[in-house]
Amino acid sequence: MTVEVLYVHGCPNLKPALQQLKSILSEEGVDSPIVELQVEDQRTAQTLNFPGSPTIRINGTDIEATLRRAAPAGLSCRTYLVEGRPVGTPGVDMIRAAVRKARSRGEET
Repeated sequence: MTVEVLYVHGCPNLKPALQQLKSILSEEGVDSPIVELQVEDQRTAQTLNFPGSPTIRINGTDIEATLRRAAPAGLSCRTYLVEGRPVGTPGVDMIRAAVRKARSRGEET
């Protein structure tokens, strides 16, 4: 399973998002390393289709289903919709669902 966290320098939500992700991967028995990618410029943001910091992708797929289609790329903070509210980190249920979905599809390698 490929686990990526894309972020911009100084993102205040990076550390809590990484902590949530690591905890869930451990709980789910996933030993995959987390690849951290710093997005440094607008060109890279567009190339990576980066919707903001932090972004978590499992096997190249954004964990937030509503942004999988056409998310604007840019160097900014990102919000996730958790329990009907915009917040700076994804909810644990969102991360867990993405991990489980990848496992159910046999996408662990």
